[in-house]
Amino acid sequence: MRGRKEEFIKEQYFHIYNRSIADIMLFINDEDYIYFLNNLKTNIDKYQVSVFAYCLMPNHFHFLLRQNGDKPVYQIFNDLNNSYVQYFNKKYSRKGYVYQGSLQHKRVRKERYLIALCQYIHYKPKEAGLVNNISEWKYSNYLEWIGKRKESLFNDELLKTFFVRCELYRQRIKEYEIFLKNNEFTELLFD
Repeated sequence: MRGRKEEFIKEQYFHIYNRSIADIMLFINDEDYIYFLNNLKTNIDKYQVSVFAYCLMPNHFHFLLRQNGDKPVYQIFNDLNNSYVQYFNKKYSRKGYVYQGSLQHKRVRKERYLIALCQYIHYKPKEAGLVNNISEWKYSNYLEWIGKRKESLFNDELLKTFFVRCELYRQRIKEYEIFLKNNEFTELLFD
């Protein structure tokens, strides 16, 4: 994990992401996505982490998390990724690295960027041309944000803090799409 250890402190938010090596498919079928998510669910309490937004893509993933305890938030991904590499290599009869490099992270220092980061994460499948509507992508927690699915990998604290109703987040996503089309959205998430 890149970065200084002292950066990983309790009650801080982090954008955690990683990409597969040489753009191989990280998740080839439903079973792969489900294995990854179930492994995360199994360990979430042990590591004292809250998941606010996530999206698994065929060759990478994004998470917005909060570290709730003293264990650095990246530790859950170190264990998760090690387990996933073993699973993936065994299943697909391969050896070696699966990820491009170390787990990447950015600390979200300003509260106003939390929702912008959620939008960014949830919009990735449409941006990549995988779906016409982001509600069609089942490997993100956008459906939890709009009240269409209940899942254990979702802390609704940000939703309740910033939106009176789930429908307002759906509207925010539509606005985000307009900003992207007009090249008005600037990535100011982490300053």
